[in-house]
Amino acid sequence: MGDGHRGDGHRGDGHRGDGPGLLHRLGGLGENGNELAGLIVGYLKQETLGPLRGLARFVVFGVAGSVALSGGTTLLLLAVLRALQGETGTTFSGDRSWLPYLITAVVALAVVALAVWRTVSGASRRRGARTAAPTGR
Repeated sequence: MGDGHRGDGHRGDGHRGDGPGLLHRLGGLGENGNELAGLIVGYLKQETLGPLRGLARFVVFGVAGSVALSGGTTLLLLAVLRALQGETGTTFSGDRSWLPYLITAVVALAVVALAVWRTVSGASRRRGARTAAPTGR
């Protein structure tokens, strides 16, 4: 027994003397590691790229809608101004020629105030509905 073997299947250097190691018998760490890496990459794609695509779609449609609404509102305000200037006869002529601009500016401010009011009241109402606890009566 002077050859470094203890007689119980182990060599003195820490390796088993009964054939290939456990990792080799299980297919190697390489295959399992590649499979694990593939699972991780797939999971990360599913959990990050999918929601990011949805968010990008939401942002694109939101920006397009905002541009369309602001353009439409601008054209409607221009129509109000042109109607006040052209369809009111001599009502806004002479010293009162600035009144159509003032009326159009007031209408524009009313539209902005309505948009801000609906945005703020809608957000606070949604926030209040989430935080309100049932009374339990």
